[in-house]
Amino acid sequence: MQISSASTPPVIVPGANAGSNASAVDGTALGLNGENAATATPVTPTNNAAAPLRRGLSNWDQPLQGDISGAQQALDFLEQSAAQLRSLKSDLSTRLATRQRSDGALEARVRQFSNSWRSRTSASGGTLDSQLNFSTKGSNTSFTVRGLNLGNLRGGAREVIAVSIGGGQNVRSVVLEPGLSDDQIAQRFNDALAPAGVRAAINDDGQLTFSTAESQWANVRDTISLQGGGIRFPGGQLTRVKADAEAPQVDPDSWQTTDLESIRTTLAQVVQSLSKVEQSIASVRQALAQVAARVQTADPTATKGGMDQVAQNFVSTTKQPGYQSLLSITSALAGISRERVMSLLRLRS
Repeated sequence: MQISSASTPPVIVPGANAGSNASAVDGTALGLNGENAATATPVTPTNNAAAPLRRGLSNWDQPLQGDISGAQQALDFLEQSAAQLRSLKSDLSTRLATRQRSDGALEARVRQFSNSWRSRTSASGGTLDSQLNFSTKGSNTSFTVRGLNLGNLRGGAREVIAVSIGGGQNVRSVVLEPGLSDDQIAQRFNDALAPAGVRAAINDDGQLTFSTAESQWANVRDTISLQGGGIRFPGGQLTRVKADAEAPQVDPDSWQTTDLESIRTTLAQVVQSLSKVEQSIASVRQALAQVAARVQTADPTATKGGMDQVAQNFVSTTKQPGYQSLLSITSALAGISRERVMSLLRLRS
């Protein structure tokens, strides 16, 4: 059958009439212009062709979007908390200056902030831990374990320490030997406990500390048990040990306003907490600026060049007439929406 080259294929026009135009885009309509029909049957890209996109255009920047969203959530929570602390600081200072007795209003303000602060994990999207450290990988709880201090672990003969977290058969072994350095001791605990979601490290004070996801802390705290060989720890059965979380930077549950002395103490704690929150705000803003810089570099000229190469390859293949090229283009257009087209156009702007 001879396909006339005089006919002109319909054009998809975005807008109110997009639906009616879309109905005209079928194999017959596109096939009217044979010489520009579409891609020829399976086209094998040349070696210098751009690498295929491994992710859809709609989610190529999803990790960056997640980082931006997490930083913005943390920043919003911190700024709201800072505003509450400034207001509370003013109220406490006024109460001390006037030496007024407690009337319940001050206690209510402290309780209001305390309730708000308890939502830290959810309000910040899990990006702020109790030390106000920001991380898009999730907040952790740092803790120490009674008996697992470097002074106790360095001395003594060879001993195998069994550590159980979570109960059941979740028992890990740590071999301690004479002559191990502090870093080696921490590494052995880290290697043994990592499968249980617990990490070990030496903190800035030179102490052996552990950390786990904040969501797992309660389970770790309530189920950690040890068993030794009678050298550093008693043998026999596993024995529950106490784990203590690192003191939080902001602890409004401990604030009191019953008398002038407690108000004075609480004011000092509020001032310290405000300073910590403001430091965290600066840290999160810096992280947000770094993410913004990554966004700028996430749209390199190489990406645009790759899209240009794809476009050039497409134009070349559309000049090959035939039924197979018609079939290829109609199959390709089957899943294209107006939103997808607009997204592609924005990439080239």
